[in-house]
Amino acid sequence: MQPRSDGDWNILDVTGLKTVFGTREGQVHAVNGVSFHLKEGELLGIVGESGSGKSVTMMSLLKLLPMPPAEITSGTVMFDGRDLLKMEIADLRKVRGGEIGFVFQDPMTSLNPVFTVGYQLMEPLKKHMGLNKKGARQRAVELLDLVGIPSPADRLKDYPHQFSGGMRQRVMIAIALACDPKVLIADEPTTALDVTIQAQILMLIRDLRQKLGMSIVWITHDLGVVAGIADRVIVMYGGLVVEHAAVKDLYSNPKHPYTRALLETLPSLDSSRAERLNSISGQPPSLEEEPQSCPFAPRCAFVIDKCRQENPNLRTINGGWTNGQASHDIACWLDIDEGALADDS
Repeated sequence: MQPRSDGDWNILDVTGLKTVFGTREGQVHAVNGVSFHLKEGELLGIVGESGSGKSVTMMSLLKLLPMPPAEITSGTVMFDGRDLLKMEIADLRKVRGGEIGFVFQDPMTSLNPVFTVGYQLMEPLKKHMGLNKKGARQRAVELLDLVGIPSPADRLKDYPHQFSGGMRQRVMIAIALACDPKVLIADEPTTALDVTIQAQILMLIRDLRQKLGMSIVWITHDLGVVAGIADRVIVMYGGLVVEHAAVKDLYSNPKHPYTRALLETLPSLDSSRAERLNSISGQPPSLEEEPQSCPFAPRCAFVIDKCRQENPNLRTINGGWTNGQASHDIACWLDIDEGALADDS
């Protein structure tokens, strides 16, 4: 497994991605024109509450959704010079696991309970890398050792239920890394784990990123998780990107009302135990129709009439890719610090 150096080019470029689900009541517009990029060697965090479209966006990239009821209605997903959405399924299967690894949220349901961990590790190695049984076994031992599982050779014969939750997630990461992918997508991989194990998995990801230099997309609803590992952060709401910035910029100077409200829900070390945590009132938007107005307007403390009439596009409020610094982009009509319409709205 050869380390890769950080680069200045986009290994993944997503433009105008839209995904809908057909239901008895009509269509659900889960992803509504999402665009983002991933640079070589960086870690991109994607955050938002449940139902914001994070996981559906990532699964759409590799056509991992059942179709029907899902349908990708528009967009391009350029990966290494190829549009994944235009690829035949047979060719896309070579990309899945081979060039793009995916770590799912719940390792107990993602791992097959009737096959040993060794079998599940060795199968992609045989399929994607053409290794024989001996070579695949040796590589599987190396991978389990890489993700910190003690006595890796002995654990190959064990079944998923013989591992703890944290160890199962390490196995899932090992499987995702098996074929030396260029991109690793991690879909809330620490959600089902206790806080101590979460910290261990985050430390593991940091170490692996440093050793291997791969690009990582980390999906989570927890802003506290991405604070310590991400280079850039995308905030999603209602199937849309509402804010994008370098991680330090986003946390020190959030510009979208939703991002600011999310950050205010985080507990502070300075606060008293008697203080109640803030919450965001209201409910997430219904996505039976594609948003024509700002989807956050019904819950927003800064809402004005224009928010209810027209959905703002992402606009850059400062900077650009200067000296490696990401631009700060928001989808909001207002400058919430000034309490007035933005100059370019």
